[in-house]
Amino acid sequence: MIDGIGHSGGLVTANDLLTLEMPGKSTELVRGKLVVREPPSTYHGRVQGSLHVLVGSYVRTHALGAVLGQDTGFKIASDPDTVRAPDLAFVDRTRVAQIPRRGYAALAPDLVAEIVSPDDRPGEVLAKTGEWLEAGVRLVLVIDPERRVATVYRDDGSVLTVSSDGDVDGEAVLPGFSFRLSELFE
Repeated sequence: MIDGIGHSGGLVTANDLLTLEMPGKSTELVRGKLVVREPPSTYHGRVQGSLHVLVGSYVRTHALGAVLGQDTGFKIASDPDTVRAPDLAFVDRTRVAQIPRRGYAALAPDLVAEIVSPDDRPGEVLAKTGEWLEAGVRLVLVIDPERRVATVYRDDGSVLTVSSDGDVDGEAVLPGFSFRLSELFE
């Protein structure tokens, strides 16, 4: 139990997470267990900001849906609840109305991007990627600024690694969208 929250068996719910006060921390919920992390580094934020501008500009210009910023929570499983927060998410315009004004949207985005931090353990990043895909995300981008590569995970199980001088493509999720990966690190 954290700060008086937690119910049966000490599990935390998505509603509990909404009212949890942990200033200066990033929180997620995995199968009812609270995951607390330090906020991302400034460089991480710089990479995320560049990605958000690239994706957001394209989505807005083509009226494709909504791009949501770093640490926006999505409830991707229930009983016990899982609320995950990617570094960037895209929700297609046909599903934007499902995003409530309060609480966490109980849906999987169409695309998520995770930016690897220096302290992230590879197994945790892979597990989170698997959770996104299992929840219904169509395209997961895992961007590793240290190695300057991106790994693209698709809902059909295929995986593609893109080097810094290669292009990341929006595929069927964001048709016509692409950017040179090195743009994120400049």
